Amino acid sequence: MDHTLMLIGFSILIFIVTWLAGMPPFRHQHRKRIGVDYSTGEALACGIFLGAALLHMLPEANEAFHDLGYHYPFAFVGAGVVFLLLLWLEHLGTHLADHHHANSPAYAWLSTAVLSIHSVLAGAALGSTDHLSTAIIIMVAVLAHKWAASFALAVKLVQSGKSLQSNLVAFGLFAFAFPLGIVAGVITADASASTTAQLLEPSFNAFAAGTFLYLGTLHGLTRATLINRCCNRRDFNFVIIGFVLMAVVASVH
Repeated sequence: MDHTLMLIGFSILIFIVTWLAGMPPFRHQHRKRIGVDYSTGEALACGIFLGAALLHMLPEANEAFHDLGYHYPFAFVGAGVVFLLLLWLEHLGTHLADHHHANSPAYAWLSTAVLSIHSVLAGAALGSTDHLSTAIIIMVAVLAHKWAASFALAVKLVQSGKSLQSNLVAFGLFAFAFPLGIVAGVITADASASTTAQLLEPSFNAFAAGTFLYLGTLHGLTRATLINRCCNRRDFNFVIIGFVLMAVVASVH
């Protein structure tokens, strides 16, 4: 399959899934039952995100920086900075929810911004991936996570009290973030031979690694799979399965 066609197909699929998952809260204006069990998919996604970050993106970014003559661990610094930034933003959102109101417009828009950053960097990671097997498994993880994240964000937006038009605009920005990230990843992968341009791809990989590490560990804070459901053997087994999948893929590259 042509790499470009594959990425276009992935973009369209993610875009459709995002809107399908987000439409029920908008259409029904948040019915009483908002809880949907995505635990298995989220657990599998956590393992895949961890494996993708630790076994693919960080090593590739670090090797690329070394090949360009940079022996300082810039890849790990970049991943750490993004990880801490996302953690700080999520704590800020929790602070807004606790001290103002969980359904405040500020909290809803902050959630939109944080999830959009996740999406852009995840899309960039997919767009810059040369290996089909890696791309497909990352896509599975993104789909499993995106469905739940889209539904949860739509619920937050509906609860914010803003107009339907305003909420749809915010959700539309979130929906376009992943395809935008894929485009950014493709552009950096196809960048010219200049040293500055060559630095873009490992930088994106490092930032995406930090994002995936965060998604696989602390995203959701106390609701995170590795915190809230670490004693649930079924869910934890799916985390392990996801990680092993990425380890197997790494062994055949």
